Amino acid sequence: MGWTFQSLIDAKMAVTAFCNVAACGHTKTLNLENLRQRFGPDAPGMEWDLRPRLKCEVCGSRDVGLIYAPDSRKMSGMGQNLYSKAKDER
Repeated sequence: MGWTFQSLIDAKMAVTAFCNVAACGHTKTLNLENLRQRFGPDAPGMEWDLRPRLKCEVCGSRDVGLIYAPDSRKMSGMGQNLYSKAKDER
């Protein structure tokens, strides 16, 4: 079946779009909650479903790629400096 917007949200994933135009290089993390609201929770969220709908906000190119990764803002301990937190607790 593949990812839907709701399953990406439930899995605490982040989807980042990036422009393949070397002179541009713009990146943006997609707002999955807004996409779910606009297209529905069961709308497909796979790369081949999303790429035809995307274009770079900066240069207008449709040569856009996607990166799927765990969202460090939503995952416990990811992206945090746990050493400094432990050091402060002494």
